[in-house]
Parts: sequence; C-alpha cells; structure tokens
Amino acid sequence: MSKFPGSNSFLAVNRKNMDDRGWKSCEFIIITGDAYVDHPSFGAAVIGRILEAQGFRVGIIAQPDWKEPEAFKVLGRPEHGFLITSGNLDSMVNHYSSSKKRRRTDSYSPGGKTGLRPDRSLIAYTAAARQAYKGVPVILGGIEASLRRLSHYDYWSDKLRRSILIDSKADLLVYGMAEKQIIEISRRLADGADIRSLRDIAGTVYRLGGREAQETDDLRQSITLPSFADVNASTDSFADSFVIRYKNTNPFSAKTLLEPTDAQLVVQNPPAMPLRVSELDGIYSLPFTRRAHPNYESAGGIPALNEVEFSLTVNRGCFGGCSFCSLAFHQGRIIQARSSESVVNEAKAMTALPGFKGIIHDVGGPTANFFHPACEKQARSGACEDRECLFPEPCPNLDTDHSDYLHLLQDLRSIDGVKRVFIRSGIRFDYLMSAVDDERKGKSGRKTSGSGFLNELCEYHVSGQLKTAPEHVADGVLNQMKKPKNAVYQRFVKAFESENERLGKKQYIIPYLISSHPGSSLNEAIELALYLKKQRFIPDQVQDFYPTPASLSTCIYYTGIDPFTKKKVYTAKSAEEKNMQRALLHFHKPGNRKIVIKALQKAGRTDLIGRCRNCLIS
Repeated sequence: MSKFPGSNSFLAVNRKNMDDRGWKSCEFIIITGDAYVDHPSFGAAVIGRILEAQGFRVGIIAQPDWKEPEAFKVLGRPEHGFLITSGNLDSMVNHYSSSKKRRRTDSYSPGGKTGLRPDRSLIAYTAAARQAYKGVPVILGGIEASLRRLSHYDYWSDKLRRSILIDSKADLLVYGMAEKQIIEISRRLADGADIRSLRDIAGTVYRLGGREAQETDDLRQSITLPSFADVNASTDSFADSFVIRYKNTNPFSAKTLLEPTDAQLVVQNPPAMPLRVSELDGIYSLPFTRRAHPNYESAGGIPALNEVEFSLTVNRGCFGGCSFCSLAFHQGRIIQARSSESVVNEAKAMTALPGFKGIIHDVGGPTANFFHPACEKQARSGACEDRECLFPEPCPNLDTDHSDYLHLLQDLRSIDGVKRVFIRSGIRFDYLMSAVDDERKGKSGRKTSGSGFLNELCEYHVSGQLKTAPEHVADGVLNQMKKPKNAVYQRFVKAFESENERLGKKQYIIPYLISSHPGSSLNEAIELALYLKKQRFIPDQVQDFYPTPASLSTCIYYTGIDPFTKKKVYTAKSAEEKNMQRALLHFHKPGNRKIVIKALQKAGRTDLIGRCRNCLIS
C-alpha cells in the first residue's frame, strides 16, 4: 500500500534539512520552475522520490531567483549533478496566452503569483547553475526539454530555434517521462562515469563537436535529419524533418536521429521502453506526502494542487493521435496502465488524508478510457508508423474493451470512505462509440462493455456536466485535427442524452472547442457558430489554437502544409482573423458585435446579419 498517509518528510530544501539528515552534501539537486509539491502529478517530485528510493541524497531548489547565483548555492555543490526542469508546463506556455499576452496568474506558484520563473527557464537556470558551480554536470528534463529537444518552431519569437540542449549548453537532455533514464544516469555517475560518456541511454539527447561526430562509428546506423541551417531556410525541409521524427517515436523500432546544428551534432537516441506494470505501480507506491511544501502555506498554497490532490492517475501515453497534441513526442502512443490493485490501494490511503471529503475527483490520465494498449501488436511491438489507431476510422484491430476500466471504477466506488468517483480526464467518445458498436456486432473474442460503461459513466461518474473534446463541427477542420467526423460526436451526444433520460438524470455535455486551428477559415468558424446557436449552447471558454512545440498542428501552422501529404492547408495567422474566429464563437456578447459583423462581411455572409431566425447578430 502507498505510504503517503504516514509520511511527513519532504526532500531537502535547505541546509537545516540536510543537517537534520546528517548530510554534508547532496548527490543530486533538482532545480524546478514550479513550486515544490510532493505529489506524483508533479514531475520534479517523481524524479526526486525515485532517486531517493535508489539511495541517493536528493535536494530540491524550487523557483530560485535566476538573477542571483547565490540562490543556486543554498544546498551546496551537488556531488553528481544538477537536474533542471522548467516544471509541469513549458515556461512560455505558462507565461503567455495564445494571443501572446502575459498571464495574470501562475497556478504552479505560491498563491498563483506570477514572475517567479524566467522565460525559457531551462536556459536561464542552466546558466545560473554553471555560474554557481563550474564543472558540475547539468541534465535537462521535463516537458520543455522533451518538446524542444531538436529544432522547433517557437511561436513566441515566430521563428525556428535550435535544440534547447545547444541553446542552454547543458550536458545531457532526458526526454519522455524519464524514470528509466534517470535511474541509469544516476547509477553511472555515482560509479564515476564522466557525463560525456553517457551516450547510449535510450530516451536521451546529447551533442557532439563536428570532428568528434565524424569519428564516432556508433552512429553509422542512424538517420541524419536535415540540418538546422536547412530547416531554417526551407519550410519543406522542416516538414520532412517532422515526418522522420514522428515515425521514430516507437521505442521498439526507432533509429538514432542526428541533427547537424552549426558546428555541432545533436544526437537523439531512440525513446526509452515503456514501463512494466510493476514499475509504474512502484512509482505510485513511493512515500509522497501529496502536499505542497509548508513554506507556501502563508502565501495561500499552490493552486495547481487543488486540481489533482484527490485524483488518481491510472495511465500514461495516448493513441488518440490528435494533431494539436504533443503527447506522441513526450509520453508516446503506447498506453501504460497501472494495476487495479495499485490504484485501489492508493485510493484507500487517500481516504485517510486531511481534507478528503469522500470524493475522488478524477480517475484517468491523458485519456481516461484508454486503459490498455490499442491492440496486441502495440503491446508487443509498439504503434504503427503508417497508420493511426482511431483516424480516419477506428482500426479493425483496435481493442475497444472497457471492462477493466469499468471494474476499476466499481472497485473504487466500493471503498469505505469513498462517496463519489468522478472522471474529469477526457473521455475519447469515438473510442467509446466503437466499443458500443463492437458490442452490438458481437465480435467474437472481444469484451467491449461499451454500453455498460456508458451506463455507469452517466449513473455514477458525471457531476452534472461531462467535459468532452469534439473541438469543432466542420469535418474539414476535424480532418486536420485527426479527430472523428462530427457525425460520430452527434451519435455520442444522442447516446449520452438517451442514457440520462433513461436514468432520470439532468446532465449535460460541455464541449471543448478550438478556434483558428489549421484548416479553419472564417467559413468554418461561422459553421461552428451556427451550430452553437442551433444548440442554444454558449461556451464559457474557447481556446484559440496555440502552436506549442513539436505538435503536428504547429508544423502545419509554421509551414502551411501537411508534412505527410505536402498539401497546402489554410491557416489563420493574423491577429485580426484569429480574433474574428474567436469572437464568432461568442457572437452573443455585446462587446463582440463590431468584430462579428466585420467577420461576416469579410466572409460574404451578410445574410447572417439581421433579425432572421438563423442570424448570428442584428
């Protein structure tokens, strides 16, 4: 059983903590752009606990003042290295909205305060750590490192940037979830290995000087990407590079990738292999306190913890393949799930925590109802290079079984002290509808439990509103998103409403929508606005497409083409059109009247201005 109810010990954050442990030094020091929250949803805490379990002396410096080298000396000189992460979000995404406006709050900082981490945190933190202690190995990790490990489009500067490993001048970069890598790296460094010798670890990126690269025989079986100079000069070259990278995200078959950059060579080793069930279970059995460090209490705590404090992460990875998501480059497409026993034990322990009121807020992950690999082949040899699991139609080999996840939810509901169990992670509705279809067809050998899951979802696991992610209704846009056709979503809505009517419940679907995604012109935005009017649904929020590093949609946004087909894709880039598309989805707001009229005039849809039944605005 998880140990966290009886644990009150955080990782060392100051000299007093070290003295209390009888330490003269730390072996590894983690530097993070987030506040220190000792919870398995925070990457820095996971890496710290893993190293601690390996017997290492680990300290953590959270949100140091990057302008003061002394802030990086509070725990002294680490014996083996600094491990640097910007936190759970890319620092630029953390700081700026999709309209490039500075955010007013930072949910990963004390009291939501902003300004406690720098832009491009990995670069700033590495420079400060180098200044504090010269010669100490610096290893980068986390989402910002993972998605910026090779050349990438940077939305905020509107240009391509080199690998973050080169721009930061760090020694090594770990990509993906990093548990396997950090164990191997820490053991070798503790055994006296030079950081420059760690060149054969899966899930890592390192750099070589030009002459050294030419003399390295180990790289003969690798794939050389277009150079940074080439991709910087040609959007077609960047598109070609993206395709090669995407096809080399499968740890079972990926090759080493080489990217010549200036006078150096960036070397990306193949991804780390997925964790076994026992390994994933082991991570969640580590003695997390599941609390923010007491130092933050006077500031009001850490807002981000409120969302996950009483939630359960049961899986990682996603075979959904949405174009705007970077998960394929970070967690990968292979589903890794915990055992039900591990999840239930964590839930039982959670009931003893202060503040727990009997409600488990979420049981999920990137996609809640992906509780096993997509098919037997994926479990055995990884995801296919040349096809998606759900797009444009569900693969015939797709295992749509929902029974294991359904049984887990049932077990959680039966725990003493648990009153309600909700699902807040996204439900992939097309996967669920495929399970319903397979169940009706009676496909031999498949336990789908599609209708059973839908029934219990509506009866027990929705708190009045179910958040789903259709993202759009125009099939052309959905095609660019690699999302199912609108008809699939409408089938799901009808099934959800029918099930709630049968149960006598008033529950509603709240759709997430994206404006200005590649493929969406004003015409498609108007189509979505008309749908919302017909449904009499007013969205609370609309997310304008945000070109974050490494996603397919970002590649399309930058290059103007689909890198796989080389066909041109219309993309709204001007601030004016992006504002128009967003305003059309909030056509009812008085403050949007002028811009909505302008958008309708520009699209030649003045028939929608007036007092007619279908008019968007008068």
